[in-house]
Amino acid sequence: MIALLLVLLLLLVLFGVGFTAHVLWWIALAVLVIWLLGFLVRGSGNRWYRW
Repeated sequence: MIALLLVLLLLLVLFGVGFTAHVLWWIALAVLVIWLLGFLVRGSGNRWYRW
């Protein structure tokens, strides 16, 4: 019984990590698109960030 609970807990952790990583990839892609749009709209002379 304990082994079954450990396997289920392991599956839950792996699924949670996979889902979180998937969501973080989509957030990173959205930030990249926003950054590129800001870079292209403003041009290279007048940026809205200070990098």
